[in-house]
Amino acid sequence: MPDPWNYAGPVTQLGSGTGAVTLVDESTFAISGSAGDMSPGAAQGLFFRDTRIMSRFEVLVNGAQAEPLSAVTDDPFSATFVARNLPAPGRADSTLMVFRSRHVGQGMREGLTLRNYSDEATACTVEILVDADFADLFAVKEGRASVGANAASVTSEVADRPSGAGHGGHRAGDGGDGEADDAPRASLTYTYRRGAVARGVELRTTGAAKVAPGLLTYEVVVPPRGVWSTCIEVGPVIDGAVFAPKYQCGEPVERATPTERLAEWRRQVPKVETDHPALKQVVARSAEDLGALRIFDPDYPERVVVAAGAPWFMTVFGRDSLLTAWMALLVDPDLASGVLQTLARFQGTEVDPRHEEEPGRILHEMRFGDAASLSLGGGSIYYGTADATPLFVMLLGEMRRWGVARELVDELLPNAARAIEWIEHFGDADGDGYVEYRRATDRGLANQGWKDSWDGIRYRDGRVAEAPIALAEVQAYTYGAYLASAHFAFEAGDTATYERFRSKAAHLKTNFNRDFWLEDKGWFAVGLDADKKPIDSLTSNIGHCLWTGIVDEDKALQVAQALVSPSMFTGWGLRTLSSDNGGYNPISYHCGSVWPHDTAIVAAGLARYGFDGAAQQLIFGLLDAASAQGGRLPELFSGLDRSELDVPVGYPTSCSPQAWSAASPLLCLRTLLRLDPWIPYGKTWLSPNLPEDIGYLKVEGIPLAGSRVTIEVGDEVPGGVSITGLPPEIEVIREPRRPSTAV
Repeated sequence: MPDPWNYAGPVTQLGSGTGAVTLVDESTFAISGSAGDMSPGAAQGLFFRDTRIMSRFEVLVNGAQAEPLSAVTDDPFSATFVARNLPAPGRADSTLMVFRSRHVGQGMREGLTLRNYSDEATACTVEILVDADFADLFAVKEGRASVGANAASVTSEVADRPSGAGHGGHRAGDGGDGEADDAPRASLTYTYRRGAVARGVELRTTGAAKVAPGLLTYEVVVPPRGVWSTCIEVGPVIDGAVFAPKYQCGEPVERATPTERLAEWRRQVPKVETDHPALKQVVARSAEDLGALRIFDPDYPERVVVAAGAPWFMTVFGRDSLLTAWMALLVDPDLASGVLQTLARFQGTEVDPRHEEEPGRILHEMRFGDAASLSLGGGSIYYGTADATPLFVMLLGEMRRWGVARELVDELLPNAARAIEWIEHFGDADGDGYVEYRRATDRGLANQGWKDSWDGIRYRDGRVAEAPIALAEVQAYTYGAYLASAHFAFEAGDTATYERFRSKAAHLKTNFNRDFWLEDKGWFAVGLDADKKPIDSLTSNIGHCLWTGIVDEDKALQVAQALVSPSMFTGWGLRTLSSDNGGYNPISYHCGSVWPHDTAIVAAGLARYGFDGAAQQLIFGLLDAASAQGGRLPELFSGLDRSELDVPVGYPTSCSPQAWSAASPLLCLRTLLRLDPWIPYGKTWLSPNLPEDIGYLKVEGIPLAGSRVTIEVGDEVPGGVSITGLPPEIEVIREPRRPSTAV
């Protein structure tokens, strides 16, 4: 079986037709067509903790699928599907409509309602076709689901329930989506066993249904101008224990945990007011998507983490979660707190080549396929990444600079020290001062930076580089980690440690600018290969080096010019690889596509070095791309130039929503504000630089220094900018922070 960590083949499609609909709550998600059906043979179904627990869920009325009319996603975890029964022969219109109300969360609730707009009663047969293959998520993603199903021992069991048993419901037509409490009930259970792993799924239905393996049947008569309704619950089973879905038939949806959590999230996120509609729309969409991608560990419910993206990566990722949390500090530092605590909990403790675990290393990815509980600790962990460990230290340092969760940051300082030990020993195995990567076995990721596809790192002539590789952005993150460690030591009064890390940062910066700089090209190499020779392609990676401040200022202008050149900037965002480079492909995963988080980080780097015009060029290209895609930025999209097509061309298997893409507009907003707090030093840099088409911008409720801060920018604001809510001892510096202030 192919290894999920380094699979490089094609990814199966979500299904034929238009508009696949994805609903998500924590590690549960559902993928269906626009009519709500989950059809066999496609990458659709109901997934719970990396396993597809329902591979088929189709509704037939009188033996035929209804004609889809609309699919409305009410929330990230709920949708309403509207369809009509096919008209009778010789008639243009149908008088019977089908409404399906779906809520996802630790399983699923499906409310099914038929509405009859005829003056006559309508008799019909309603069939729900169901199946469960318990395929692994990776098998579904890669088109190997049939292998997983054939290997499983899947059985089904039908059980009738007496009147009043099971969960309560509502009478048809009274506003609920179930039957009366005294209605007959029935259930259908599928079970699966492979060795010691036992899984299952239970369907419970209200109403007078005939239940047979793979089929629920209702014989109904819908009154004239009346309705008929029923409700089905789908609950996962782990080792014989049935887990009730978060949304249960007969219970008000507004009382369910996901609804309450999202409502609380919406109340606390900062409010944006501006005369630039696209900016307001995209920031609001970003906050909504981040709220949907949060995961709550039942062992530590107070720790909120963020999943990488739906549908394929609804789990904790080291790099993705850390960068997302960094970008989302403007909205909610609790995400950063939860991410840091969770990654510290699973920080490497031993040398294990199978999972590439090493002492101090921060994980790359967590999966739950055979986990025996709902705890995050029950999953399997893979550690093969070079950048998550320095990013962990960087984010902890940024939390300190924002003046939030001081006690938590103090608690995690030993984890930061262990992360630095990994950087200095395992990360820099050959002792040359650079962090390199090379997988420990043939089952690990060949590339272990954020461009982790097998061909993601190339030379200028298109050849694929081979490990060990020292990536440019990994050195930049390491530089940031050293600086954070220096400032932690300074606060503690540990002068020797402060000088040690300050010296290490300065030494790394000097060497990086010497060894990675390509004088004849005017940009930095994306990395050094096994022979310490530059990998000379022009990539977006080098913009991350501007972001952390490792680039010498005398080289920054040439880097900026290279990044916004026509071969890199599409008009929507930055290509990951220059169109002039060998191996360029605008619809590849990492060799010419546009990743929003990448563009947003580069924009922040450009602004840090004073190239505000270039930064705004990237930011508003991204905003235009989001506006053209309903206000949401997907994981990635094509690198085709804007001059060729006036809409971004999608990447077929892109995650959406996706965490760091959702957080990217928040980093862009911070970049426009040029907000850089350094609360322990009693300073906050604030120097907004808005383009002419933004005349007014107000961000209310930014969590900073233990307060909620409001920033207002506009011609009618006294002095052009105001900030309220900061503690009085914090000095506001009305100029941007530059790299020279970093050390």
